[in-house]
Amino acid sequence: MARIVDTGRSVFRRALEKVGRGWSKMQERRPLSYDLLESEDAYLVVFDAPGVRGEDVQVKFLDHTIEVRLDRFREFYDGFELMFPGRGLTLSGSATLPADADVTPKGATATLTRNGTLEVEIPKDGVADDVQVVEEDDAAVDE
Repeated sequence: MARIVDTGRSVFRRALEKVGRGWSKMQERRPLSYDLLESEDAYLVVFDAPGVRGEDVQVKFLDHTIEVRLDRFREFYDGFELMFPGRGLTLSGSATLPADADVTPKGATATLTRNGTLEVEIPKDGVADDVQVVEEDDAAVDE
């Protein structure tokens, strides 16, 4: 009887592990969630980034798009066996800024917060903020 119980547990654990790995892969294929915020001086994109460290984060800016890749690692816990590996280890996502956004990646910052978010701030390019309007001189019109 004990052998049947052991076999049942083994089958259950293998099935649970396969389901967990499938869930993990599905999570890795889904893009990261984010919020896009705007102020007078910058855009702020806040990505979900649970369980990562700063050295495991890659942020790139390419043609009005912020691309993020997060590499996570599973901690090992003494006395515990992993039964359901359900967390994706490589997560990625991107956020596209509005087409009329006048931004520059120079001065951009990325902050990994304690509450599991990645905040990417892209400053607006102040060169094109103000356009000077000059009235035409009456003398120039007569010429």
